[in-house]
Amino acid sequence: MTNVDALVKHAENLNISLKEEDIDKFILYKELLKEWNEKINITAIKDDEEIDIKHFLDSITLINTGLFNEKIRLIDIGTGGGFPGLPLKIINDNIDLVLLDSLNKRINFLDEVISKLKLNNVETIHGRAEDYGKDDNYREKFHIATSRAVASLDVLSEYTLPFVKVGGHFIAMKGEDIEEELKNAENAIKTLGGRFKEKILIKLPGTDIVHSLIIIEKIKETLPKYPRQAGKPKKKPL
Repeated sequence: MTNVDALVKHAENLNISLKEEDIDKFILYKELLKEWNEKINITAIKDDEEIDIKHFLDSITLINTGLFNEKIRLIDIGTGGGFPGLPLKIINDNIDLVLLDSLNKRINFLDEVISKLKLNNVETIHGRAEDYGKDDNYREKFHIATSRAVASLDVLSEYTLPFVKVGGHFIAMKGEDIEEELKNAENAIKTLGGRFKEKILIKLPGTDIVHSLIIIEKIKETLPKYPRQAGKPKKKPL
């Protein structure tokens, strides 16, 4: 029988208390993840305990930023299997969530998870950040943008900051050694209307893994020419 014992145990070490209904949702989420992963490649992480720690627990560490204390609108860019957006939604229903991914198969998976877990106020988008970042329905409409995607911080900033309203934040989930990448992203962050605010180091309980949460505050509107057309941010970072 599927369980999320490692998640429950280690969440307590991060001062995150999971309700019974949260645990049930994580169990179902894990079952669906494993089932779909046999058909399409959602994650290389297949071990039960590793899913608990490297996907679920890692995602909910964002709660410790202190940015989730009121009702917020959040967009998760390049969400993949729904991380970190869906685990955050499970433990905090005050989040109005948008999940964006460029692969339609993943979106189909996410739609089933949302339906089976009976999650409200969650929207999925099949598309690219460069396109939707210019869409008036989404541009500068979010309190928080998150991304765990594998891209450098200068590139991620162009994907995410156009979605964030002034006064909101972009949270990038990165590895421990981030100083050089952060320095290389200074120009992009400033150009896009952001300002580096804080780095929070998180040690994932039960592992030797240390992650950085990089918090970028949006201090002015992003110029209309950003984001540039699809593919440009990655080929020629700001």
